[in-house]
Amino acid sequence: MVDVSLRQLELFAALPHFPTLSAAAAHLHISESALSQAITSLENAVGEQLCVRRKARGLTLTPTGQDFARRARQIVTETHELVLGAGREQELQGPVRLGCYSSFATNVVPELLEGFPKRHPGVTIEIMVGTNEELLSALEAGRLDVALVYDVSLPVGYRRRRIYATELEAHLHPEHPLAAHDTVDLAELADEPYILYDATPGIRNVTDAFTARGLEPRIAAKVTQIILVEALVGRGLGYGLLMSRPNALPMSSEGRPIVIRPFDPPVTVSHVVGIWPADMKLTPRASALLDFAVEKLGGHGRADAIGVPGTSEEATGSAPG
Repeated sequence: MVDVSLRQLELFAALPHFPTLSAAAAHLHISESALSQAITSLENAVGEQLCVRRKARGLTLTPTGQDFARRARQIVTETHELVLGAGREQELQGPVRLGCYSSFATNVVPELLEGFPKRHPGVTIEIMVGTNEELLSALEAGRLDVALVYDVSLPVGYRRRRIYATELEAHLHPEHPLAAHDTVDLAELADEPYILYDATPGIRNVTDAFTARGLEPRIAAKVTQIILVEALVGRGLGYGLLMSRPNALPMSSEGRPIVIRPFDPPVTVSHVVGIWPADMKLTPRASALLDFAVEKLGGHGRADAIGVPGTSEEATGSAPG
C-alpha cells in the first residue's frame, strides 16, 4: 500500500493558492524544508514530478500536479465530512464557507446569518464578500463551499441552484416625471443623465439592455458603489439602473427617498444563484444553507417577468447574458 498521509494530501492541495513554496509554508504553519520533504515524498509515491520548485521563478505545478492537487482536495474534504458526520445523523455540525457577490451582500447576508444558525445551531457560517473573479478563484481553490452570484457570464464547470429572480430596475428621484408611473420604458430614460454602476457583471447588463433597444445612455457619472449611485439619485443628479434586490429600502444612505420602478418591457432578467465546482460534492451544511436561502429569498422577483426560481441543481454551462 502506498504510504501517503492525509496531512501530506492536505498540504499539497493548498499549493495552487501560492506563488512560492515559502509563502505556502508560512500560510500552512510549517517549515519550508518540511513542506519540501512532504512534496518529495508524494512525488516518490506517485512516481512522477508534481511541481517545479525554482527560487527565481517560484512554484509551478505540473499538469499531473494540478490534477493531483484537485483530487487531493476532494479526498481531504470528503474525509472531513466523514468525521463530522459520524454519529451525528440527526444534527448538522461544522462550518460552511459562503461567498457572496458584493453588490447584493447587504441585502441577503444579514437574513442568512440571523436565521440559519437558529435552525442549525451546530453549523457556523464563514462569509467572504467579493467580486465575481474573487469568488470564482476562492471556489476553485477550495476556500469556499458555495457562492451566491448573478447567473450572468459564468464560466463552464459549475453547478448552480436558483435562489431568487432579479431584473434591472430604474432608480429615480421622487420629482422625476417618470416616478409617477407604475412602470418605465428604457427608451424614456436614454436621453436623461445616467449614474452608471461601474462593476461587472452589472455593466454588461446595462450595455446589453441599451444595445438590444438600439439605444445609447448619456452617462453623467461612473461610480463603483451601489450606495453612491443611490446617493446621487437621491440628490437628483441622474437616474440609476440596478438589479432588483430583496430587503432593499427605497432610500439613499443620506436618508433621501428614491423611487424604484420596474421596466415594461422587462430588461435584463436573470437570477441570483448558488454555485460550486462541478467536480466537488456540495456538503450537507452548504446544501441546507441554500435550502434556507431559497426559502427566505426565493419569493423575490416578478413571476410574470422571470418565472418562479427553481430548487433543483442545474447543469453546468455558461449563463445567458
